Amino acid sequence: MKSRGALPMNAISRDDHRRRMLFVSTRYLFPVDSGGKIRTTQILRGLKGGRYSATLVSPAPPDWRDRHGSEIVAVCDRFVAWPEPRRHALFHYTRLVNLVSRLPVPVATDRSQAGMRTIATELAQQPDIFVLDFAHAAVLVPPNVRCPTVVFTHNLEAEIFQRHSRHARQLPIRALWLNQHGKMMRFEGDVLRRADGVVAVSERDAQAMRRDYGCTNVATIRTGVDLEFFTYGRKPVGRSVVFMGAMDWMPNADGIRTFLTDVWPLIVARVPDATMTVVGRAPPQGLVRQFERTGSAVRFTGLVDDVRPYVRESAVFVIPLRIGGGTRLKVYEAMALGCPVVSTPLGVEGLPVEPDTHCLTVEIGASMAEAIVRLLCDTERQESLSRAARTFVEQNCSFCAAASDFEAICNRVVESAGASGPAQTTVAAPKARFAAGQP
Repeated sequence: MKSRGALPMNAISRDDHRRRMLFVSTRYLFPVDSGGKIRTTQILRGLKGGRYSATLVSPAPPDWRDRHGSEIVAVCDRFVAWPEPRRHALFHYTRLVNLVSRLPVPVATDRSQAGMRTIATELAQQPDIFVLDFAHAAVLVPPNVRCPTVVFTHNLEAEIFQRHSRHARQLPIRALWLNQHGKMMRFEGDVLRRADGVVAVSERDAQAMRRDYGCTNVATIRTGVDLEFFTYGRKPVGRSVVFMGAMDWMPNADGIRTFLTDVWPLIVARVPDATMTVVGRAPPQGLVRQFERTGSAVRFTGLVDDVRPYVRESAVFVIPLRIGGGTRLKVYEAMALGCPVVSTPLGVEGLPVEPDTHCLTVEIGASMAEAIVRLLCDTERQESLSRAARTFVEQNCSFCAAASDFEAICNRVVESAGASGPAQTTVAAPKARFAAGQP
């Protein structure tokens, strides 16, 4: 009997001589509206038709076939889903009940009995390699996994928590972030050490994993951009500034709030006709209302179908991040589109870009305002940054190259485990309290 959640087309046949990959995500990847989803789907799309036949397993809404069936077929050979939990308006508050758990709150929130049963069923089919998208996915893993396991890390979660604590202004909030940082250090480190392979998205992250967690199994992939989608074509309209990113991700919301409060007034004082567009889903309503009341030239678009026109029509792309980790896909996407980037050092942390050649890097505050004002008033400088950045991403940032890196890492892990066909090697799973989702 077919699983109710399985995608019937392009199913993996036992006659398919490719290695079989089981790829697990704790979140439904569609629509592809965040950096993590973009990176994951690009890797899967790049793997499609290669050495691995991939089964993607994740939660999904009831109507996923109608809404995203064709997109799913493009990234995997088979899709198996468990019911996506409904999140009510108070979700972000009620999830805090997990503060009493030994797991970090976002990890405890990802626990799902349906997910665990689905994954256990798929693991019983003996895939050749088991990939966890983010360390969070370990909370769904049953004990005694019998195949080589790889964890795909998009950032260092514990580091992000630590940065939140540093910027928290209220002592109780700071204490809360420090508490979660300690829990995430234990969870993340344990999961990564137990995996047969860890995929990092920057050498900077890989070094941190070796240093902080004692990982000896880390390899790095390049960051990929779909250069056929993000084609070069600047058409700036006036003295316009843009930010692009999901506004329900706290580092983005923190960065924009700080930028609009501390930097934007300094820019407008010197360039009165400057405009600012914040592109991304779920902007904080308090922030939106604040700038609506002042009548300032700040626009929040919310979720849009296509970000490219907003970026192409802007003279400057700003990245005012104070908190974050991993690689920032928005940097490379803006560069590919040709929009000059002004970023905090943290916003381009770990990226092999050259400041003053591919982008401008300045701390948030008066120095960022000064850099943006100068760039808005210097079209020649805009053009030189734009062309240098596009050349850089063309030479270094193909998503196909990133997927090739990923496939090579998986090959090494499988071959080192001696698994040329269905896995024969018993691999230790994450600790029982993580694998079984126990508090």
